[in-house]
Amino acid sequence: MSADDHKRRAAERALAFVTSGMRLGLGTGSTARHFVELLGERVRSGHLDVVGVPTSQATQRLAVEHGVPLTNLDDTPELDLTVDGADEIDPELRLIKGGGGALLREKIVAGASARMLVVADDSKLVDRLGHFPLPVEVVPFGHRATALAIRRALVDLGLDPVLHLRPGSADAPFRTDNANLIYDCDLGAIHDPDALAAALSALPGVVDHGLFIGLCSGAVIAGPGGIRVID
Repeated sequence: MSADDHKRRAAERALAFVTSGMRLGLGTGSTARHFVELLGERVRSGHLDVVGVPTSQATQRLAVEHGVPLTNLDDTPELDLTVDGADEIDPELRLIKGGGGALLREKIVAGASARMLVVADDSKLVDRLGHFPLPVEVVPFGHRATALAIRRALVDLGLDPVLHLRPGSADAPFRTDNANLIYDCDLGAIHDPDALAAALSALPGVVDHGLFIGLCSGAVIAGPGGIRVID
């Protein structure tokens, strides 16, 4: 089976955590896409009656396409469960997210949820975070100065970072759904995710970062050996 097959199996298993009446956060990315598609099948067949809050414009379009009823955090500020993917997952269920560029909305929705469940293939499990570049969302104004501040903060933590402004289309930088920019930070290994998260959050110009700490309460992981649930 391919990695995408494992992602779909994990997404299908995650549906067991969803019951009628739930208010759901709908994640962004390839695995979350499978979950939204499968959720739509259950909704259209009458087996589930739920409402979802999408974490990106792409997920919103996908949910509408597959018949998943939607709301927003202004009308529904408290959610029961968010189901989302991750770029890396460590043994303490700390995550790196943001490869799809939706990290800010993903974190807001996860924070509004009683529980966050991650679905992934087993390649996302790591002993230590950092092999996947850490996305940092910044405001466009003065973003080069913000990037220098990010680099200094990372060096002060003993890291040897390389920062890349994420490219978009037509020689323009990538823009998030919030019209911000993303710097992807190659770090190698993150020895203290908590200290790194605090240092980045303290910098003017930084909107948010892809370290999700204390938000994920469970994961459904699929691989050649089958499916396992980490709780």
